[in-house]
Amino acid sequence: MREYRTVLNFIGINAILGLSLYMTLSAGLLSLANAGFMGIGAYTAALLTLKQDWPYPAALLAGALAAAAIALPLGIPVLRLRGVFLAISTIGFGEVVRIAIINLDITNGALGLPSIPRKTEWWHIYGLLLLLLFFVWRLRRSRMGYALEATKEDEPAARTMGINTTFYKVAAFVLGAFIAGLAGGMDAHLVNAIGPNSYGFTRAVEILVYGVVGGMNSYWGPVLGALLITSIPEFLRADQIRDLGIKPGADRLVINGLVLLAIVLFLPRGLVTIFQRLGAMVPRKAT
Repeated sequence: MREYRTVLNFIGINAILGLSLYMTLSAGLLSLANAGFMGIGAYTAALLTLKQDWPYPAALLAGALAAAAIALPLGIPVLRLRGVFLAISTIGFGEVVRIAIINLDITNGALGLPSIPRKTEWWHIYGLLLLLLFFVWRLRRSRMGYALEATKEDEPAARTMGINTTFYKVAAFVLGAFIAGLAGGMDAHLVNAIGPNSYGFTRAVEILVYGVVGGMNSYWGPVLGALLITSIPEFLRADQIRDLGIKPGADRLVINGLVLLAIVLFLPRGLVTIFQRLGAMVPRKAT
């Protein structure tokens, strides 16, 4: 039972990371910096807890604000780029964060930070997730939401209509960093020990996969993607797949890859299209 509780906690944290990706995608920005912001939030919150004995909510908020404070000056020059160029530059930022963590004495270098008090509970994670889902839902129908949608669809046309596209892109970038910092702080106080390699290129790609698998055009997409991607390793655990005659290790990775490939091929817009099709099949009353 404890193993399943741990998986549910990781599903919630990864869903929050998926929402941080959605914030930048809502402005048409393919940013892979969220893993770096997650690391900033995790180390800031963990250090404040270990060194300064800050209360858990204050340390969590400080980690998120630290990530947002770094995202603000970074976003102004970087967000002039588009597409793959933006993705490459933000991957570089994530690597800079990882190298900085390795070379700083306060972060304990490559050894990471051990013995972090376990303060994150499941209701912290899912309470924050529900709050963020409500926030994003309200945001989509707000002035900022329409401005982000216009910027995503056609930035020159949005600029012609008087929308300050630079402001809204930077705002989406900072909000995504803030949410990723929150997820990092929660993760640090859940796993008890963190290291710089937990927030490198691999984690950045994982967060992107949540959006690709779940669907990038809906805020539910990254949440569904996080649910599936985090659950697959649990269903393919060694003691379970042996009963099916599948060897752990390479075969497990092959099955994992085949599941992802099938989703990309047959559901190119993500898992969220399944629910959209089901909703379209439900008969509606005539008005």
